[in-house]
Amino acid sequence: MRRYPSTYASSFSFGPGPISTALKALIAVNVLMFVVRAFVSSIDLYFGLVPALVVHRFWVWQTATYMFLHGGIFHILFNMLALWMFGTELERMWGSRYFLKFYFVTGIGAGILTVLFSLLPFGFAQQLQSATIIGASGAIYGLLLAYAMYFPERPILMIVFWVPARVCVAILGGIALLTSLSDAGGVANATHLFGLLVGYLFLKSGRMRMDPLAELKYRYLKWKINRVRKKFDVYSGGRADDWDRRVH
Repeated sequence: MRRYPSTYASSFSFGPGPISTALKALIAVNVLMFVVRAFVSSIDLYFGLVPALVVHRFWVWQTATYMFLHGGIFHILFNMLALWMFGTELERMWGSRYFLKFYFVTGIGAGILTVLFSLLPFGFAQQLQSATIIGASGAIYGLLLAYAMYFPERPILMIVFWVPARVCVAILGGIALLTSLSDAGGVANATHLFGLLVGYLFLKSGRMRMDPLAELKYRYLKWKINRVRKKFDVYSGGRADDWDRRVH
C-alpha cells in the first residue's frame, strides 16, 4: 500500500491503479517465460546472462533476454509487483513508447555493465563471469530511480517505516553497492546497482523526453481529480442551518 501526500489526512491508495498497456505486455511475457522455464531446464544457459559466454562466444542477446527469466515464484511475484507499483504512473506520464524505451535501455544497459564489471581484475568482480544472472531487477531498479526523481517526497513503505522515495532509492542503492563489492554478495546485486546508474545517466542526459500529448493528458487528469476533490472538502464556519455548505 502506498500513501499519497494530500491535504486530506485520510487519503490513501492501494497501488497505482489499473495495469497500463505496456505493463500488461511486459508482465505477460515474464509470466509466459516463467512457465516455459519450468519445462525447459536448459533455458537459463542460453537466455540467462552468463558474462563468460557473452565475452567468449559473443552471445550478446543474453544482455536482453535475462530480463525475462525468474528463478522462483517469489522472484517473479515481487518483481512484477514492483513493476506494477512504480511503472504504472511513469507509463501514464511518459507514454508507452518512452516507458518501454527507458525499461529496455536500463535493463540491457545493466546487463552490459555487469559483463564489463566481471572483467575487472578483482575477485568480487570475476566471480560473476561464470554466474547465471536472471531477473528483471536491473530494469526495475531503473524505474525505481526514475520514480524517485519525479516524485522524491512520495512516501514508500519499507518494511514497517514510511520513507520518501528518494531515501528509499538511496538505501537500496547503498545495499546493492556494498553487497556487489563483497564475495558473499548476491550475484544480481551488481546488476541492481547498474540499473540505478544507467537510469540516472539516461534521464540526466536528456535522451528521455516525455511524449508531450501524454504529459498534457496526465496533467489535465490530475487537475480534474483535484477539482472534484475540492468540491467535497470540509469548510469551517457558517451556521448549522446553512443548507448549501459543502461537506466531506
